[in-house]
Amino acid sequence: MNAKEQEAWRLYMDGNNRLMNVLNRSLNDRHGLSLAEYRILVMLTEAPDGALRMSDLADGVLSSRSRLTHQIRRMEQEGMVVRSSCPEDGRGVLATITDEGRRRLGEAAPTHVDDVRAHLIDLLSADELDILARIFTRVEEALDR
Repeated sequence: MNAKEQEAWRLYMDGNNRLMNVLNRSLNDRHGLSLAEYRILVMLTEAPDGALRMSDLADGVLSSRSRLTHQIRRMEQEGMVVRSSCPEDGRGVLATITDEGRRRLGEAAPTHVDDVRAHLIDLLSADELDILARIFTRVEEALDR
């Protein structure tokens, strides 16, 4: 890597880590949710019937299945999700959002949106947002290959 590439990479890594830490801390402090839990609740609310197979959920939140299982177990203890066998094959496990999970997400969403705006969206012009979207679309496509 040349100096310019190295600078860009380090700024991205440091900025991304700091941003994720700020977003996580805010959700934890104000709503008792981690950023990972928030993401899981969002994915479940967007799924048909509020349910996803654990394997699909792990892929969606970019987590190992083992880590996700522990996360879902904690969320289940707090009443935010329930687990059940998949009706199609009986082998898979479904995670389903509960009314409590929807309530917690509903309370946390405005905080998260405000934080994302304050720490990223409102700092960028419309053109910069378009560029950012194009960059990460390209990264995602390359990683999917």
